[in-house]
Amino acid sequence: MTSQRWPLSLTLMVLLGACTAPRITNPEPARQLARETQLAPGALYAGWRIYQQRCAQCHGQTAEGLGGAGPNLLQRVGAMGPQRFVEQVLRRYPEGLPASATAAEVLARRQGLLTMPSWQGDPVVEAHLMDLYTYLAGRADGRIGPQPPAR
Repeated sequence: MTSQRWPLSLTLMVLLGACTAPRITNPEPARQLARETQLAPGALYAGWRIYQQRCAQCHGQTAEGLGGAGPNLLQRVGAMGPQRFVEQVLRRYPEGLPASATAAEVLARRQGLLTMPSWQGDPVVEAHLMDLYTYLAGRADGRIGPQPPAR
């Protein structure tokens, strides 16, 4: 009888041990972990430089918006991912903006309302689009401040 209880006792002990074993989970959400990753200094500086050249005129030097011009980008970029950011930057909106309007004409208020122009076809913006996103996302989530990043 004792020899029959030995396998049963061992099985019960293993099952009981498995039930009481600590459960290992990731307590940090993926978004928090992504924020903690290091930002590439070159990408930050390139993004800041493009921002100052192409965006600051409407959205302000620190991306916090200008009164009657562009909105606060820190609020907007914080809520969108890189794919939506690329779509917003490369496509003109709203639809009422004439297709012939260039970014310079819109910014000078010669064509249409002061609206976000399309930057598609601008080789500087297209080459550094993800650098621009890296800079603005870092500003939006507080990883970097309003001062120019290191080169």
